[in-house]
Amino acid sequence: MAAAPRNGGVLERVGVALVVLLLALAGCGRDAAPAHAVPGDRGQAIVVEVLNASGRPGNARVGTRLLRRAGIDVVYFGNAPAVMGIIDSTRIIVRRGSASVGDRVRQALGTGRVEIEPDSARLLDASVLLGADFAPRQDFHP
Repeated sequence: MAAAPRNGGVLERVGVALVVLLLALAGCGRDAAPAHAVPGDRGQAIVVEVLNASGRPGNARVGTRLLRRAGIDVVYFGNAPAVMGIIDSTRIIVRRGSASVGDRVRQALGTGRVEIEPDSARLLDASVLLGADFAPRQDFHP
């Protein structure tokens, strides 16, 4: 049985227009770069935790945003243990890998002292302890 002849009705025109629109939208944005860096797209993937030891609320969240925009994977952020107290300068403690891991984190934060303290029990490359010297740009806020 043959299909009924089409008469070019309104619904058929709308259907064709929708198909064309969907195809046009599907082609858009394929070559666009992601809005933020993807962990590992700028070299070795780095996994860190960010702990606020500055005494200023919200710094761990701000530090996390800075690091994630730089393509560093932050798996945990929060406050440093109270027994640590407030520290004056930011510490980047490399747990796995070489000092280059710490250098990349320091570059993203704009501050910090890199220390090497291997710890195979932690499943991350570095621990970041944000100190009182951590002063992010004004466009980063909690």
